[in-house]
Amino acid sequence: MLAFTFPGQGSQRPGMGRPWRDHESWELVEEASDVAGRDVAALLCDADADELKDTRNAQLTTFVASLVVLDAVGRIGIDSSFCAGHSLGEYTALTATGALGFDDGVRLVSERAAAMHDAGLERPGTMAAVLGLDDDQVGVACDLADADVWVANFNAPGQVVVAGSPDGVDAASARAKELGAKRVMSLPVSGAFHTPFMASARERLREAIASAEPRNTDIPVVSNVDAQPHDLGGDWASLLSAQLSSPVRWRQSLVTLEGAGVTDFAELGPGGVLTGMAKRTTEGRTISIATPEDLDSLVEWVDAGVSSASVPSSTSLDGEHLFAVERLVVSPSAGIFTPVEGVGAGSDIDVGTVIGHVGDAEVRSPFAGQLQSYIALDTERVTLRQPIAWLRGS
Repeated sequence: MLAFTFPGQGSQRPGMGRPWRDHESWELVEEASDVAGRDVAALLCDADADELKDTRNAQLTTFVASLVVLDAVGRIGIDSSFCAGHSLGEYTALTATGALGFDDGVRLVSERAAAMHDAGLERPGTMAAVLGLDDDQVGVACDLADADVWVANFNAPGQVVVAGSPDGVDAASARAKELGAKRVMSLPVSGAFHTPFMASARERLREAIASAEPRNTDIPVVSNVDAQPHDLGGDWASLLSAQLSSPVRWRQSLVTLEGAGVTDFAELGPGGVLTGMAKRTTEGRTISIATPEDLDSLVEWVDAGVSSASVPSSTSLDGEHLFAVERLVVSPSAGIFTPVEGVGAGSDIDVGTVIGHVGDAEVRSPFAGQLQSYIALDTERVTLRQPIAWLRGS
């Protein structure tokens, strides 16, 4: 089984959008600019490192860049059984699975970034990565610091992030070194994220999350807060709110995914940081997709995984994802989606079959296969290129 993972703040890079400007998936950048009221294309292509460090720019650009990659991956017919995202990346995962609509995702990420930026100004803080020390010992170091400092991210074995007041982080860093940490690295951030210092941002974002009304999904998303898979939209109002001031349990999330049968981890978006964490935490195959050139590598990687799997001829494949033969049908326009009566899960679809309508536009399948399920809900407002349904080919 394959899981898509999506990076968080800190993975942004100057010029990360340039390779995608001539790709069809670039249209998502224009849509995001309209929704956010900002020139996202300029940020993705022209902003320098200092401009991208601003939380308001880092989060929006990383979110949009990751969804551009996801859209391109969907166009070649590759889908996942699970999704997860690191901090900000959790919003990308929810948008990827349809729990959040694209427009809602852009608005929530913009509001989240602004709320976290302002919270950082209200209660100045910082973060540091502690390397080479067990999780429990890092917690002990924070306790011994006797100051405002907490564990913020459990990233991978031997890699834990602490956050809090500058004095608190300094004290915890010194204690961690005394306890045997190999190295402590300061992180260039504008606040103590995932700690009580984000309380004001949590209050500000709670109403916005609730108004987005996250939906149920076919593909579960593993939450940062409890490291458990969730497919009920009603769970996410509290989980996303809690995420702002709770530690990111990324290592535990990777363990949960592996325990659920995930063997392959594909990171979609800029950077590649999560791929390294997956290599350190799991025994699964890993790959990072950040540019159009990486798409061919992804197809080869997926095909290699399918061909190397040993499946007896008598084994039932019901419920399994054989990604090389899966296809996504996407919306031809923005509007309200309604499925065609009589077409549903299990229906055989030919090329050109109308499976629904978005406003007055017909949603025709460009592929032949068996309809597995609708991703978009009846009467849901969808955006251009938003996934509508997925098919399994023959």
